[in-house]
Amino acid sequence: MAISYQVAKLFARGYLLGMAVKGFWKKLNKPFFALAPMADVTDMAMREMVTRYGKPDILWTEFVSCDGLLSRGREKLLPDLWFSDNQRPIVAQLFSSTPENFYKCAKLIKNMGFNGLDINMGCPDKSIEKQGAGAALIKNPGLAQKIIREAKRGAGGMPISVKTRIGYSSNELKTWLPAILMAEPSAITIHVRTRKEMSKVPAQWELFPEIMELVERHTDKKTRPLIIGNGDVFSLTDAKEKAGKYGLDGIMIGRGIFGKPWFFSGEDNQTPKQKIKILSEHIKLFEQLYFYDGKKLKRFDVMKKHFKAYLSGFDGAKEIRTELMKAKTCEEAADVLKKIATGL
Repeated sequence: MAISYQVAKLFARGYLLGMAVKGFWKKLNKPFFALAPMADVTDMAMREMVTRYGKPDILWTEFVSCDGLLSRGREKLLPDLWFSDNQRPIVAQLFSSTPENFYKCAKLIKNMGFNGLDINMGCPDKSIEKQGAGAALIKNPGLAQKIIREAKRGAGGMPISVKTRIGYSSNELKTWLPAILMAEPSAITIHVRTRKEMSKVPAQWELFPEIMELVERHTDKKTRPLIIGNGDVFSLTDAKEKAGKYGLDGIMIGRGIFGKPWFFSGEDNQTPKQKIKILSEHIKLFEQLYFYDGKKLKRFDVMKKHFKAYLSGFDGAKEIRTELMKAKTCEEAADVLKKIATGL
């Protein structure tokens, strides 16, 4: 792995600086495929596993509080922004409702060496919405525009993108999307559900013809952002088909990546023994990154949410998961898997 413990410590203290690569979006072949930002899922350990077994064209970090990065609690948040050079191009996703803070954080993200900054305008988490951030911004287009513009001003040429939904309580594409387009982000990822729908209904991919028509109507060749589709994509074949059918520049994968760091390779023929081996590797990496020098930077329970996803679809999987869920440390989980693998 390209990052050392020493480098990780530097990140934790906020010292590692670098130059962000400008305009990486223009260099991508189309359609491109991206890993979605998911809290306590797409941490550095998960992204490293994905990079090893089937790297996508772009990776996103977990979403992080812009306000928090400017507070005294900054050091606790920085581990969520760790990355290694082999994960490039990589985009940091932040959330906030304060334009000035996005201006400051865009500078920070650029100095940390990220290839781009993405603004979360679609998260339905209630604690984030109470801050006026995430999906709450759909109800405040004027503020959303100010946030994008301030982020662009602070980014100094580093591309700014947006991830959002089709509306808050209903389809608001005709008003919401043009408002975002006016601020001229480099790319827009659209999860084709409303905030109210969460993930309780199928993603509405049939809306993309309307979306693409709105994009063409409200932009020109110079200002048109790349459009990325998101929602209910569970295979690379499906991702390619949807990109071609709707004329999308890219597809973002969220839940489809669970338990499948090899997703973007297009292969899905791992044996139970191989899955156990890869999960063991993931656990070891998680421990190396987040448990060292007596420090515990992430809860072990974060790793547990991967167990069911990795271990399913074969005889005895349920029993293995049950045993694993009893583990209280990475070491205990690794011991369980080692014993099971020996018997396969």
